[in-house]
Amino acid sequence: MSRVSVPVITYRWITFLLAIGYVAYQFGTGDWSNPGGPLRFLTIWALVLSAYSAWRMLSISLGKSDHPYEVPAMTASVFNIMVVYLYWKLFLINPDLVNGNGPIIWHQEYYLHGLGPALQLIDAVFIGQVFRRIWRGAAVLLLMVPIYVLWAEMFVQPLNDTPVGSVTSGLPYPFLNNMEWPARAEFYVLYGGIALAILTALSGVGWVVKRSRSTVGSAKRPPV
Repeated sequence: MSRVSVPVITYRWITFLLAIGYVAYQFGTGDWSNPGGPLRFLTIWALVLSAYSAWRMLSISLGKSDHPYEVPAMTASVFNIMVVYLYWKLFLINPDLVNGNGPIIWHQEYYLHGLGPALQLIDAVFIGQVFRRIWRGAAVLLLMVPIYVLWAEMFVQPLNDTPVGSVTSGLPYPFLNNMEWPARAEFYVLYGGIALAILTALSGVGWVVKRSRSTVGSAKRPPV
């Protein structure tokens, strides 16, 4: 499917408008009484990345740019998958592990942890086919994951009193406050590795998609 076709442009407009709308909603209605506000949460980092990636993908379809913007799309996809996996895994064990302030509004829950990431991933894998030079995405992930960890541990935790856990308080997600520092460090390293594994897996899926399209295209070409 052409990236400048009407269906793709429509899809990318929907993806972008939803993403930027939820960014505005989170920043406009979020709780800023605690230092860091909504940006305490990895979910909102993934949302901002999605909005940026969606804007760049849309600019390509509208003829405003010819830059591939592979790295933002790869990074946003990996962050979104990590958010969805962690959120629903912990939510199904106990919602209080991730929702320290109680249940969130239903449309936010299902957009931030379902629809939004799905829209981003479909574009990145099947339309933009961005998972090619994955070492560039890996380099950004190796930078951004530690930045978020430092943000959470050195800014968010010292300046916030909630959520309160059995070990510490202030870390953005309740379950982190129930872990000693060595356990948290192990958790961060583990999920940094999972992020790289997700990127590698998506690269494999992207290769299969590209290969299958090439095969279909060859089959449709008439013999010379």
